[in-house]
Amino acid sequence: MATAGRPRAMSGTIPSMESSAHEALKDNTVIVVLGASGDLAKKKTYPALFGLYRMGFLPRDVKIVGYARTKMDDAEYHKRITSYIKVPDGDDDAKAAVEAFKAFSSYVSGGYEDSPSFENLNKTLEQIESNYQSKERNRLFYLALPPSVFIPVAQHLKEQCYSKDGKNRIIVEKPFGKDLESCRVLLSSLKQHWTEDETFRIDHYLGKEMVKNILVLRFANIALNAAWDKNSISNVQITFKEPFGTEGRGGYFDEFGVIRDILQNHLLQVLSIITMERPVSFSAEDIRDEKVKVLRAIPPIERNDTLLGQYVAANGKPGYLDDDTVPHNSVCPTYAATTLWIHNPRWEGVPFILKAGKALNEAKVEVRIQFKDVTQGIFKDISRNELVLRVQPSEAVYLKLNTKTPGLNTRAIPTEMDLTYKRRFTEAKIPEAYEALILDALRGDHSNFVRDDELDVAWKIFTPILHWIDGKSGPAPKPVPYPYGSRGPKELDSFIAKYGFKRTVADYTWPTMNISAL
Repeated sequence: MATAGRPRAMSGTIPSMESSAHEALKDNTVIVVLGASGDLAKKKTYPALFGLYRMGFLPRDVKIVGYARTKMDDAEYHKRITSYIKVPDGDDDAKAAVEAFKAFSSYVSGGYEDSPSFENLNKTLEQIESNYQSKERNRLFYLALPPSVFIPVAQHLKEQCYSKDGKNRIIVEKPFGKDLESCRVLLSSLKQHWTEDETFRIDHYLGKEMVKNILVLRFANIALNAAWDKNSISNVQITFKEPFGTEGRGGYFDEFGVIRDILQNHLLQVLSIITMERPVSFSAEDIRDEKVKVLRAIPPIERNDTLLGQYVAANGKPGYLDDDTVPHNSVCPTYAATTLWIHNPRWEGVPFILKAGKALNEAKVEVRIQFKDVTQGIFKDISRNELVLRVQPSEAVYLKLNTKTPGLNTRAIPTEMDLTYKRRFTEAKIPEAYEALILDALRGDHSNFVRDDELDVAWKIFTPILHWIDGKSGPAPKPVPYPYGSRGPKELDSFIAKYGFKRTVADYTWPTMNISAL
């Protein structure tokens, strides 16, 4: 006799992610955005807060307080915080929502390193909270600030603005230091004032839809998980491409470089989710325990596993050294490919190639998992299977496999099983990464934030290679030039080929292909 299946509404739920242990801020909450006059707040933080407000995810009667050094009145502040909020023409509801958003958003000007400024901020918060019906006073502090002021701001918030009658949380943006030592100084300084449970270190890639999907793809599908190891996989590439250069921000970029900017955080986080073992549950600490465990199995990157590039003028675009804000003799890489190795039973011998570059031919972030060759004897020059996770733009998962050509000929050609989100989920609105992460912080869910020991081990992997690039351990290497608008250094193909990557037949194209061309 057939047993009744689980009710459809319950199908696919993940109980460990719905735990009551997550302490959501539902009422009596003030969100304080520090660095409210800066680019990050204007372009990311405020649009994300507005998005959550429109979807009904902000706490009831929430108030948002902006704080920065810049002196401005409410009209200027409101103009600034809504300048990147997109309102379609003729959408009266959206216009009304923007006005309502402005109404509960106010601004306080003050310094970042003096107590009186923060005492003044606290007076504003207490004035807002005096209208609450209960004693509960919750405060969420978002630090959209340069790292140079993280420590004094964190200290003053704890000493002058910490609520004694509710929950306090602090969201901190990267970069978390420049190497292992500076990271440890930053971590220990923050810990003097804020507990790990109160601290949410943002890496916005962990809020991206496709990155969040990796855990489900891996652990909810036996068909995929069975081939997820060194026996089936030849190599893995995690790629980040930007089609523009530093565009006048070269001074900031030159201080950090592409490895600190992209590889050490965003791409390494993606790698840890792809390679971690199955967690006991999807609760925050179980996931982060497994990420730390796999990162600890990665030794520091070797120099001969690294390719560095710097873009030069081409296609009417200036080179990196043509940027007036960049030192004229800078050897800072704007492109880097590094190969990591994981010494554990699942991944021993599989190269993980992390690639990131500016001023390239397209905007793209993807994970490309290439499987091993099929047993020889039947087929000649057959393409390898590949599982590709397109993080952005146009989220997609597609599996490249071989199939018989349609028609009377019997020949294997590469094609794919394609899940492109905008075609499959026609009515779904994919949230912005910052929307997802601010909501997680309001809910008290640390799953998609970076834990302190995770940061420490990530810097151990990259610090030796960074010190070499910075000239702290011998002469700094000179990056190879590549033209603005190209795929990257011409040496890239031979670099990835030495780790076993085989390109699919030249005539293969995704998402459509002309059979007559094969």
